[in-house]
Amino acid sequence: MKPIRTLNTVLAALFAGASLAAASAAQAQAAPAAEVTMGSVAMDIPVEMIKRLSALTNYLALTTNLNVRFRPSPNLGSAVDDLGKGQTQIAYLTPVAYIDAHKKYGVIPLVAPTADGRPHFSLVIGVKAGSGIKTPTDLKGKRFAFGDEKALLQRAAVESMGLKSGDFSSFAYLKHYDNIAKAVIAGDFDGGILKDSLAEEFKSKGIVVIGSTPSLPSYIIAVHPGMPEAVRTKLRDALLALNKSTPERAATLEAFDKGYDGFVVVDDAAYDTVRKLIQPFQK
Repeated sequence: MKPIRTLNTVLAALFAGASLAAASAAQAQAAPAAEVTMGSVAMDIPVEMIKRLSALTNYLALTTNLNVRFRPSPNLGSAVDDLGKGQTQIAYLTPVAYIDAHKKYGVIPLVAPTADGRPHFSLVIGVKAGSGIKTPTDLKGKRFAFGDEKALLQRAAVESMGLKSGDFSSFAYLKHYDNIAKAVIAGDFDGGILKDSLAEEFKSKGIVVIGSTPSLPSYIIAVHPGMPEAVRTKLRDALLALNKSTPERAATLEAFDKGYDGFVVVDDAAYDTVRKLIQPFQK
């Protein structure tokens, strides 16, 4: 009878092991995906920002198996504090917003979007087609639109083109580049500062570029310093894989920003040129 008892014992052990493995697998399948909230500086009106960032967060959720969602911020300062305080764990930031967040909270650079394969962009001055304004100096004594009051790089960019705030008859902060372009086209302002890709987008609607900065280090996607390394790696690799190699990926990039064609890894030192540009404007 011993062989039968031994066989029964072995079978019982195998059954128990199989049951445990099945239970563990079921538990693993049922485990909720890690939640990641993505923030962004406010470059457009909220509805447009939600549309643009939703395309990116949907892509990240599908490719990383993380629960990625978007949380809009009303301005540059809020985007910085949301990321620094952990209300968002990853964020799309302007160079100045990143510099501020890195200094205050130690946020970590992850990747930067590329245009023509390089992580760069320019700030430009746009005017209405047919206005007769041909150069930046033609805007002296006229009305000018800036974006966010804390966007020091915009002021530095305007000065690099030979203009100071005091040269304008009046100026205002309209928050979003989208608002600036529309206000210039409507004739509410004679000129305004714009991101190069948005100026190109509004070219067919009546925006003409009359001045530009040299290439500047790109906007950046940065993460909260407390983000687990495994999650950070998943997000980084997914973004590095986002390019125009397939129609689906190209559509995601175009929804995010029509001027972008991919992402590359960047480090903090890449933004030292911006630190030097904005230094005179920091209190």
